Amino acid sequence: MAQVTLNNVRKIYAGGFEAVKGVSFDIPDGGFCVLVGPSGCGKSTLLRMVAGLETISSGEVAIGSRVVNEIEPADRDIAMVFQNYALYPHMSVYDNMAYGLRNRGTPKDEIEKRVKEAAKILAIEALLERRPKQLSGGQRQRVAMGRAIVRKPQVFLFDEPLSNLDAKLRVQMRVEIKKLQRALGVTSIYVTHDQVEAMTLSDKLVVMNAGQVEQIGLPADVYRKPASKFVATFIGSPPMNILPGTVDGPGIVALGEALIEARDLRDDLSAQTPVEVGLRPEDVEIASEGQAGSLPFDVEFIEELGATQLFHGKLSGQPFVMQAATGDVAAQEGRLWISVDPDKVHVFDPKTGVRLGKG
Repeated sequence: MAQVTLNNVRKIYAGGFEAVKGVSFDIPDGGFCVLVGPSGCGKSTLLRMVAGLETISSGEVAIGSRVVNEIEPADRDIAMVFQNYALYPHMSVYDNMAYGLRNRGTPKDEIEKRVKEAAKILAIEALLERRPKQLSGGQRQRVAMGRAIVRKPQVFLFDEPLSNLDAKLRVQMRVEIKKLQRALGVTSIYVTHDQVEAMTLSDKLVVMNAGQVEQIGLPADVYRKPASKFVATFIGSPPMNILPGTVDGPGIVALGEALIEARDLRDDLSAQTPVEVGLRPEDVEIASEGQAGSLPFDVEFIEELGATQLFHGKLSGQPFVMQAATGDVAAQEGRLWISVDPDKVHVFDPKTGVRLGKG
């Protein structure tokens, strides 16, 4: 195993398009880092540069003590799991898992030992003689992971490995991947556009947008204190509500005629400064009319999700969503009065999208 370090890594294509814009971070030995962001944000390009499948325009990638910019992919001591499995259709599961080891001249008895150990870990021992076409999507993904495990690499790289699976199987497989990574202790980098997947898997979360890093941190910290409006609306489901407002005074913002407390708001902002106020749907609570800090919420329709309900409507004339446990709020359309914890009010610069917090 090894630490992975990226230092000011850039990717500029021949036409001048900069796909990755000076990205720097490190992943500790045995850590699980998830790169998350929308399609085209540069996360897969960054992963491919770590793998050696894309050349690095500038900057450095190090695996352990080695800078690997000029080292061939096969010599980087990494193993990659792709979204399309990349299995050889004419080979058995056993031969797919053993193929890389055979190419490296690994002794036959060592190959058999490693394949059987990996098959046991992944519960695919009964599938070793089958061909890929005889397997389900989840079974194929296990085989692809088994092929990576047998190599005993320093680093695992996952490129959206669950995107071709149905929703139920994705949940099951991400639990298995997390358990497997913890058991093996191999440094891992995982790319996904699914923010739920990113939150549940990662030790370190890297949120990317338009080729650059928006925020790096623990998943819970990124969720609770997003560094920008982009992060605030990308991480969390349903996404954070963003409403136009103005600063009314120290720690106070106005949404239309209503005033709410925002304890994290910077103290140096003058009154009437335009801001954007972020409120997470699950942070909203029912209040009484006339209660200090209460806001009128006009409910237009209710979405039933079983354990929870989503109340859709307008707040200060803007689209707004509130989430509540089923039964906590009377499921009816019309006006509700709501409030939010002052510690959970997020404020952003409407021009730059940067958080206007105290620290």
